[in-house]
Formats: sequence, C-alpha cells, structure tokens
Amino acid sequence: MSVDTLYTGGKIRTFDPAQPWAEALGVTGDRISYVGSAADAPQARRVVQLEGRLLTPGVADTHNHLLLGFDDLAVSLDQVTSLDVVRSRIAEFAETHPDLEWICAENALYSVVEGRRPRADDLVGVTDKPVFITTYDQHSVWLNRPALAKLGILNGADIAWGNPEIDATTGEPTGWITDFYTSAMTIDGLAELQRDIPMYSPDRRYAKITNSLDMAARFGITTVVEPQVPLAELDLFARAEHEGRLTSRTIAAIYHPVGADGDFRVRITEAIRETPQHERFSLGPVKLYADDVIEPHTAAMLQDYANRPGHRGHTSLEPTEFTKLFTELDRLGYQVHTHATGDWGIRLTLDSIEAAQRANGRTDTRHGIVHVECLDPADLPRFKDLGVVAAMQPRHASPDLVAGTWMENVGEPRWDRAWRFRSMIESGARVTFSSDWQVGEMDPLVGVYSAMTRAGLDGSHAWTPGERVGLDATLQAYTRGGAEAFHRENALGMLREGYLADLVVWSGDLYSMDPAEILEQRADLTVVGGAPIHDVHGELDGKAAAASVQDPAGAGQSCSEPDDSHHCHAHAH
Repeated sequence: MSVDTLYTGGKIRTFDPAQPWAEALGVTGDRISYVGSAADAPQARRVVQLEGRLLTPGVADTHNHLLLGFDDLAVSLDQVTSLDVVRSRIAEFAETHPDLEWICAENALYSVVEGRRPRADDLVGVTDKPVFITTYDQHSVWLNRPALAKLGILNGADIAWGNPEIDATTGEPTGWITDFYTSAMTIDGLAELQRDIPMYSPDRRYAKITNSLDMAARFGITTVVEPQVPLAELDLFARAEHEGRLTSRTIAAIYHPVGADGDFRVRITEAIRETPQHERFSLGPVKLYADDVIEPHTAAMLQDYANRPGHRGHTSLEPTEFTKLFTELDRLGYQVHTHATGDWGIRLTLDSIEAAQRANGRTDTRHGIVHVECLDPADLPRFKDLGVVAAMQPRHASPDLVAGTWMENVGEPRWDRAWRFRSMIESGARVTFSSDWQVGEMDPLVGVYSAMTRAGLDGSHAWTPGERVGLDATLQAYTRGGAEAFHRENALGMLREGYLADLVVWSGDLYSMDPAEILEQRADLTVVGGAPIHDVHGELDGKAAAASVQDPAGAGQSCSEPDDSHHCHAHAH
C-alpha cells in the first residue's frame, strides 16, 4: 500500500471517537486512506513533515456571509467611534473618487453618535453626493440628505429595502433606515438596490464573494455556509464555479422573506432542482428570521428592554403566522435555519419547531437556530429534546463588542442568558461555531480565543466565565459540529479512513498554548479534497491564498500577507 501524501511528525486530532488522535495521516486522491501510527504508516509519494504542528479537520464556517464581504469601493467605518472621523473619512473618499456617483460606506457603529441613532443632519457639509452607509450588523442604513432626496424619501416615497425612521416632532425622515437586511434580500428590495445603489451591482457583489472565499482559504476554512442568498443572486455562485473561484465547499441557504407566499416556495423548489450542484456547491437549507437584533431594540424579548420600559421588540411575523409558515416549510422537507437573538424570538422558533413535529412527524431535519444570544433557562434543554442545532458565534460574546449597547439593552440581571456556549454543549445539543463574517472576523482562531476566554482580544474584561469552553470542545464545534449541522458527518468533520481529505495544518500545536498564543497562530496549509487551496510554505506545491482587499480609505479592516500579522479584524455584534 502507498499513499499520495503522508502527514506525520506532529499532533493529529481526528475527532473520530474510535481513534481520537493519530501520529500519521495518509491521503490518496481526494480521500483519507490511512490514519494511525507513524511506525505503521505506508509509503508515500510526498511527505509533509508537521514538525510539531497540529493537524485537524478543516473548519466548517456554518454562518459566513460571503455576499457581505468588504467592498473595494466603499469606505470602511470599522470600529470608528467618532462622528468627526466618519465625516472626515467620507469627505476624503468623496474628494479622491470624483467619478463615483454615490459614496458608499460599511460597518458603522450604532453608538457613533452618543445617546441616539445617527441622522442625515450629522453628515451635512461632508459631500454634495448621496451617501449610503450600512451598519456593522447590516440591519440598518444611514443616509445623508442628498441620498434621501435622490431616493424620493424626502417627498414621502417608500423604499422596498427598509423602513425610513420619521422624526416624531417634524414628521420628516431622519436619514436612518431600519429592517434593512431582511428587506434588502427580498426580490423587490434587491431589485431596487441594484437599480439605485452601485454597491449592489452584480459585479461588486461577485467581488465580495471571491474576496471572502480567498480569506476563507487563508483561515483554514474548507466548508462555508452562505446563510442568506437571494434567488436572484444564485447565478453569482455559478460564475464563481465557472471561473474556478469556489475553493472551499459552499452551501447556500436561500433566504425566505417572512411574508412570501406559496408561489415563492415553488420558486425555491425549482431553483434547487434547476441549479447545478456539485462537490463544491450545493443548495438546500432555507433561512428565516424570527426577530431582528438586540442593539436597536428590535429583537423580540420576553421582558421589557432594561433601558426602554414598555418595549419588548417584535417578532418578524405575528407568532401564529410564523408557526404556520415554519410548519409548511418543514412539511415540504426543507431544513430551516432561523435567525433568533432575543429570548422571545428563540422561544417562538422552538415552539414552531415543536408544532411542526407534531403536525408533520419528527424526522432528522436538524433545523437550526442562529445566534441564540439571549436564552431563557427554560428553553435550554429544548434544543436537545427537539433535535435543534444551535448555530452560535463565539466572537459575538466578546465584552469589547457587547459592553455598552447590548449589555445595557438586556440589563445585568439577564447577562447570564448571554451566548451560553458551555451550557449548550453540556446539555447534549448539537452545536456549531461560526464567524458570521463580515459581522465578525472570519478567522476561526479569533472565535477559538473568544470561546475560551469570554474576554476582549486584549485579554481584558472577561465576563460570564461560567460559559467558557475548552480548546478541544471549541475545535469540535468548528469541525465535526459543522459537518453534523448539515448532515455531512459521514464524509466530513472527522479524519477517518474513507472520508474526504478536507484538513488544515495550523502553524503550531494549539493544544500546548494559552489562548493569547492561539490568537497569534494561523493556517499554514488548507486542503480540500486532497488539494491545497492555501499553502504558505509550498508544502504541496501550492500557493498562499490571495490577501483580501484593504479598504480604499486606508484604515479599518485589512488583511496582511501571510508572513505578517495573521488576522483580519472587523467589528462584531
């Protein structure tokens, strides 16, 4: 027996219960053909000497918005906390890009104006061009007065991609748009954005996909779930396949607007049947929203927001209608992954899953609840009982991100409900960890650090330490957990003979490091189906994946070359 490639000389964590650790791993073609001791390892045409590094299954990033990756022609407002900096950065970009009709910007913080939401008046005098700014969580948009005029909002026109906020005193639009992301991904919403806002042109959206996939390869990610694809943009993934840019295996979940009717579900079925699917691209899951997000007080809460008495947010649909929709999707055989952040939104989703199982019979559907940010204790055991996947993002729990708006909105008495990673894993529920790029950093090692510490990236202000998770359980949630979430545990997520050779060689032995050291590591080698998609040292004669684009404003999010700092940082919610 001989193999194409043999990995040996370091730690190999398989996550296979029958053989958790190994000294050598062989790959033949696109499959793992040997897992065992170094002494019994077969001959190989090529040997990769790990030299003490760690080899694991490839990361499955099960909630990664490829379509929201950073835009080459947008101003980055990542982590900008000063309105003066927002104004100067937009003004400079407008001056240096006179050919652009619109000035687009990304990743604004809700708190950039103290004590209230930003308004069009905050941008007066910056530029005469219309300005379109998305928040870091993509749930709100900030417009200047020229944009309000150009879009007709000043004259009372409606837009299909959000709800303009109206000043209660003047009756005039403020420039703040809510419910953006759920509306923007509807057929009408996306069509209007593509017509009016250059950032949503097909070419610029395609560039986001390919930039994001390059990053995924660099970060050891071998499977990506794009959790919210409009039907109108499925062809962008076909283009990526045709041009050889689908490096990681990509699963696309189709966005189902909460108000869509049976005709739309027929279109989903037709799209799944007619869209070419293959080893690097597949469809199947459907994405719903139970509620919105906690920061702007639009997530659905069981009790009042701590700093807004009498207000509990809202569900995306009237609860009875939401349960009816969920039951219908379950009857049609769809795996549904539902965004739910508030404890009422989470409970409504669990109630709907339970109702669907009563109505349709229980099968191994593995419906997922995404985020699970604020969980009522009574609902924790229901995830295991109902077979629900908890799709969570460790970075979201970092105190440097949630201190202030999130913590104040929820209130300290409910902080023990926040991102209950350890409790969820110990309950026996299926748990998968992910990035929520570009809401959070794509680098899974940032998530590993966050899960292990519940601290800021500088190690400060750790909170809710009882929900910390150890390295091994965290890596399992990023690998085997991701495969199980999407019914791929018979081919992916473990290093076992016969499984697909999707794996990552980390730059060091993560098991011998403290969390701060882990934060400084990287993926040296990312392999999909036995072939390298990122190869820092040329160990498989491959190349390092292309560096991500640095934002044109010269500040904010950027990725360095492999020999420098190893992380891309973006604000997370």
